[in-house]
Amino acid sequence: MNNPVQTYKTLFNIAVISGSIMLMLIPIQIFIFASWPPPTTTQGFFDLYNQNPLLGLLSLDFLYIINNVLIVPLYLAIAITLKNHSRVLLPLALILGFIGIAAYYPTNPAFEFLVLAPKYALAPNADKVVFLAAGETLLANYIGTAFNVYYVLNAFTLISLSVLMLKSRLYTKTTSIIGLTSGIFMIIPSTAGIVGLVFSLLSLIPWIFFVALLINQYRKTDFQVKFL
Repeated sequence: MNNPVQTYKTLFNIAVISGSIMLMLIPIQIFIFASWPPPTTTQGFFDLYNQNPLLGLLSLDFLYIINNVLIVPLYLAIAITLKNHSRVLLPLALILGFIGIAAYYPTNPAFEFLVLAPKYALAPNADKVVFLAAGETLLANYIGTAFNVYYVLNAFTLISLSVLMLKSRLYTKTTSIIGLTSGIFMIIPSTAGIVGLVFSLLSLIPWIFFVALLINQYRKTDFQVKFL
């Protein structure tokens, strides 16, 4: 007979690794944005990609693409520990969170710009307008409906999971409240002007502590057996 602790231990280990990588990527992304602010125009992105393709990718949230993959094991690990606490809210939160993550990927134009930028540079001046129009469309989609859906759905997921964590005895109130705080700040998408930007930054601070606390708990064997 399989030992249930061993059955879930792999997931906890993956969650620890994913969370650790995420915590390393966050300061890197902040440093890049602070040191090399992304362009504000389509032509600016084309010029950046042609000068430095790697910086171009990073300026269009290449690391965020990785981050959204890393968050999946964390969601699953939380869900496993709370599997006996909700038969409605828990699966709903997971499903909507995963729908949101899936919705994000078609919005990110990092690699589309990698393809278009060299063509823009080589195109005759009369044809450059075509590539600029394509780039404008990509950037509009980048901060459009799908991105906002992704953002709000994941806010709902984080709030829901944090509420369930708070009701359970598996997580400390500190961990649960920090997660809830991050989720509440995520209700307003980062695309909502200055307010959205401020709320996005405010959500990031508790999120870092939330992930760090989860990593610390998932490393402990006594926590792995507590919910079984």
